[in-house]
Amino acid sequence: MVLESLWMTNWEIIKYGIIFVIFLNIILSIFTVFREKRDISATWAWLLVLILLPVVGLIIYSIIGRKLPQKRLSRLQVDEEKNIKAAIESQKKEIAANQKTSKRLEESEYRLVTFFQNTDDAFLSRENNVDVFTDGTKLFDKMIEDIQAATKHIHIEFYTFYNDLIGNAILRELEKKALEGVEVRVLYDSWGSMGTKRKFFDQLRANGGFAEQFLGVGSNLLNLRLNFRNHRKIVVIDGEIGYIGGFNIGDQYLGRDKKFGYWRDTHLRIEGKLLSLQSRFLRDWSATSNKIKITDYSKYIQIDRPNGNRQLQIVSSGPEHDLEKIKLGYLKLINMAQDKLWIQSPYLIPDDSVLDALKLSIKSGVDVRIMIPNMPDHPFVYRASQYYAHDLANSGAKIYFYENGFMHAKTMVVDGKVASVGSANMDFRSFKLNFEVNAFLYDKDTADDLEDAFLEDIRASKMMTPKDFEEQSLWLRIKQTLSRLLSPIL
Repeated sequence: MVLESLWMTNWEIIKYGIIFVIFLNIILSIFTVFREKRDISATWAWLLVLILLPVVGLIIYSIIGRKLPQKRLSRLQVDEEKNIKAAIESQKKEIAANQKTSKRLEESEYRLVTFFQNTDDAFLSRENNVDVFTDGTKLFDKMIEDIQAATKHIHIEFYTFYNDLIGNAILRELEKKALEGVEVRVLYDSWGSMGTKRKFFDQLRANGGFAEQFLGVGSNLLNLRLNFRNHRKIVVIDGEIGYIGGFNIGDQYLGRDKKFGYWRDTHLRIEGKLLSLQSRFLRDWSATSNKIKITDYSKYIQIDRPNGNRQLQIVSSGPEHDLEKIKLGYLKLINMAQDKLWIQSPYLIPDDSVLDALKLSIKSGVDVRIMIPNMPDHPFVYRASQYYAHDLANSGAKIYFYENGFMHAKTMVVDGKVASVGSANMDFRSFKLNFEVNAFLYDKDTADDLEDAFLEDIRASKMMTPKDFEEQSLWLRIKQTLSRLLSPIL
């Protein structure tokens, strides 16, 4: 009886101890999540993780859940030279005046241009030549050719710069140009370039060039690198030639990785007025480097340099701003569509506003086509994308699963007239957490090129009907639903 009584007493202690720990974990979880302002969907997702995974959830949150520290944000608020600001303000007035008379832009395009001018100081670059690249080999061949021809400066910013065949090939060319006296600056993301050591760029530095990890090493962001990634892909050569899009520097982007096979992506080569693209790089460089400051922006930026007739704006977004500029740009494009809306993205995880806008377009009779890969590079993200693809297929969208390798392009084409190409995926991470940059193009010829590429990709894709999704196994649909619940924090 005594032993039984002691056992009951010990069991009650354990039971009440477990209840106390659960209660304490819930209180800590609520305090942890609500102490920072965030989207309601992300709040519930983090509560789910923290409550279901005591201790482990807090560790995960400490690594990838915390917001970007405010004292680092000030380093990202780097103003351009006064002449750049003045040029943008002057252009705003000019475009507004012309719009009342010559109507050089359609009204919906004018509103989008104005939005980006007001929120991102995005210069409307009018006189450009634009080439669309969908194959990595052709892209990097041309990029190396342009690097070899550089005479003043080369600015490169990539999420991924791998120490592999193509990474070394490009680095060797940069080392040569630095030795010739050309200014060479390289920015790379430490997480995206995992495996690339700092010493990889030692020879470039010895030759007079510079290479830095975005926002530096050993900073108070070191334990947050999983969550705040510099996902931008920028190249500016002599202030005259620029590259922007979805490709990174690595062999897998040339189809040399057996896991992914052929890599289908979209990148632009722009020749013309690169005010906003150059400015974006210079601001990122200034935010990163304490030792190598750029004080004279004017020598890197040519405001007047006609090359063609294609109009575009370079728009950036990131966690240093509450306003999700690229996402809002996507929303404007979706709402502009009257006939066609064609989207390619490796990840399809729209928030409620984008999802509602897509469904509104579908139900309004717009030809909405969305293409995603038919293989994962991130399992949870892939399953969440399938969930939303199913949802949109049920609403009437044409959903395509690309089957000739991996689809990594981030493009949107509206009515064969306006388009977006860049680094931003159709997901929460690109909208809120990553540092991204896109080109928004007001040009029928470029839109035609992107539509032709989309039609060619359809030949290598499988169209998924609502019936096809319903025939998927119950276990697969359960995984899709669970992944969707976690999608705001993936």
